[in-house]
Amino acid sequence: MRVAKWGNSLAVRLPKSLVDELGLKPGDRLDVLSARSDRIVVARDETKKKAVDRMRERALSIPRDYSFDRDEANAR
Repeated sequence: MRVAKWGNSLAVRLPKSLVDELGLKPGDRLDVLSARSDRIVVARDETKKKAVDRMRERALSIPRDYSFDRDEANAR
């Protein structure tokens, strides 16, 4: 993977094989679980999914295709 400049930050492009393996799509978030000079361990951030699952457990009526978008919810 190659590190590239993205605004004031650095970014890494993920290889298609990794994207396919993790089932990632644009907008998904990843957590860095650990990092060393020779290895970075990442996992899908399941925070939103867990929150929606908790709401479903409380028998709230949520459409199956619902997807929470924090930016949309906080748009002014």
